[in-house]
Amino acid sequence: MKASSAIADGFSGAIDLVASTVATWLGRLDSPRSVKLIEDEGGRFVLQAAQPNVGLSPIFLTSNVNEGQVIDAARDGATTGLSGARVELFLRPDRFLFRSIEFPGRAAEFLDGIVRSQIDRLTPWSAAEAAFGWSKSAAAGTDRIVATIAATELALVMPYIRAIAHMGAHSVAVFTSMPDSSSGASPIKICEERAQDVSEIARIRRALIMLFVAGGIAAGTAIAAFTIANAHVQSKQDDVARRMADLRPASGATLGTVAAALREVERRKQESPSTVIALETLSRILPDHTYVTELRVEGNKLRLVGITRDAPSLIELIEQSSRFTRATFFGPTIRSPSEPGERFHIEAIIQPLGAPLS
Repeated sequence: MKASSAIADGFSGAIDLVASTVATWLGRLDSPRSVKLIEDEGGRFVLQAAQPNVGLSPIFLTSNVNEGQVIDAARDGATTGLSGARVELFLRPDRFLFRSIEFPGRAAEFLDGIVRSQIDRLTPWSAAEAAFGWSKSAAAGTDRIVATIAATELALVMPYIRAIAHMGAHSVAVFTSMPDSSSGASPIKICEERAQDVSEIARIRRALIMLFVAGGIAAGTAIAAFTIANAHVQSKQDDVARRMADLRPASGATLGTVAAALREVERRKQESPSTVIALETLSRILPDHTYVTELRVEGNKLRLVGITRDAPSLIELIEQSSRFTRATFFGPTIRSPSEPGERFHIEAIIQPLGAPLS
């Protein structure tokens, strides 16, 4: 039950991830106009066009929040100004907690994963409970960079996003600025939500499931056809074997030749590595936290690529098995922030069926 539940959860998560990615790429094909909704010191918002000379008159909105609900969210005309637009919501810096964090220079391209993994240490909230972003990184000495993280509770931001989406906005992006920053400083992007994401992702998810089911049916049909063809071939082989047995060669030399050929076939069978047994052995020795994404058998050599929490321990597990020898890494072990463990590349020699078991 636990294994089937884990497989179902993994499949559902993979489908959700693919659907979300497709929805994101489809959203990039849209080109809605952009407007800015900027919070002032009095707790009101002013609606401005993101591009000058668009002809959008400023409209002041109140920002009263009571028990997680935005009250009196817009005056007359605000809905018209926000409908179908990409809204850039600028919240005051005093709503956020700011933390500076220093990284190695080579970590610049992995900031998203690094910040997400440390947000619960830098703020009072976990990554799931926080809305956060970070400034552009700046040099902080030799091979070091520094960035400023802005974070707040997600529950504080979501009421505004829902209220603006309810007024017909295409999408809502939340920004803030550094405390005491100049007017020309780049804002910090906290998050972005598309109002149509939920329904679009649901539709894409259904389409992906239907595609997967169709693929499963096609694969099942192919497997059934292969099984039938294999049974037919086996039947023919059995028939040939029976006819050979019925012929009973009169010559002892011929009998000796046939016996030698059969012994050679048996010897090759015993000395050849069994892929099926190798797979069965791997399924027993690999730990639950290890996922194999690629498996190749080239002669008597087995190559594995996958993700695990402890790559070096796999070498010992494979070596201890009686079916494999000379296990080693044939590629680098890499840890990526977007993956739950280390990506490993391991190869080993498959022992023949006739080899003595250790």
